[in-house]
Amino acid sequence: MPLRVVEVVAGVIRDARGRVLLARRTEGRDLAGLWEFPGGKREPGESAEEALARELHEELGIEVEIGPALITVPQRYPDKRLRLDVRVITAWRGNAHGREGQALVWVPPGKLPTYSMPPADRPVVAALLQPPHYLVTPMPDGGDASWLASLEAALASGVRRVQLRAPGVEPQRWRSLVACAVHLCRQAGAEVLVNADVALAREFCIGVHLPAALLHSLDGRPLPTAIPVGASCHTAEDLHAAEALGCDFAVLGNLRPTPSHPGRAGIGWDGFAALREGVSLPIYAIGGLAPEDLDGARQCGAQGIAAIRGLWPAV
Repeated sequence: MPLRVVEVVAGVIRDARGRVLLARRTEGRDLAGLWEFPGGKREPGESAEEALARELHEELGIEVEIGPALITVPQRYPDKRLRLDVRVITAWRGNAHGREGQALVWVPPGKLPTYSMPPADRPVVAALLQPPHYLVTPMPDGGDASWLASLEAALASGVRRVQLRAPGVEPQRWRSLVACAVHLCRQAGAEVLVNADVALAREFCIGVHLPAALLHSLDGRPLPTAIPVGASCHTAEDLHAAEALGCDFAVLGNLRPTPSHPGRAGIGWDGFAALREGVSLPIYAIGGLAPEDLDGARQCGAQGIAAIRGLWPAV
């Protein structure tokens, strides 16, 4: 039998200090004891905004002004398929308290990952804290100086997560380019990972991005938890392996046909959402995407978009 689909709305509520409100699921409910963003089920005939305003009044005793969508997370549970529609609350009035006996806590944003949450809520935390764009560098075919200039321009445009990737470049040249790129990224406050080379990542104290083949060959996380580990995924098996390994995020695609994958049809947004709902990792969509695809990506549960050409400026 097909699993029932449950539409849920939730709000990101901040206080004057910028802390985020979490509510604890009460005894007798599914996933009791876990912390979640406040909200509840959308009733038939309700808009998402109407449902969220009603739920937050019933649960917390507050009146709210609902702002932009943050992310919609499709998540599969053993007994249902959930669609969690999360909105930013731009203003609220009243004294927030647990009207249904639930505990509440105001959490500094950086502490949100330390709270135990249902699987659907974890990508919401990532959407609040992690970069929406993930740049994958192209080959330095135009010369090293031009490549570094384009990287610097990408960082100036706001890119804050970068994967350094240039297969086939001579090792000494690549090490020199990585050293320069790491310096630029750190100056800009951007997170940087290197593709596949765990030893090089350890040498420069940067993250590593694991190709799917390497992902399946490892029996443990290759770097400490404080250093990022990402993974390239194409199948549900890849995603489950990335989650089991303790990767911080994954990249899933290709969404559309691309020159780098000739003859491979894209999975499309429906295919992306169907794979996304099986894990609780933050997942970037990749494959023929550009910054203007971000809103559509978030509506399918993506952390954001990853790209080479779409995020790499010509200089």
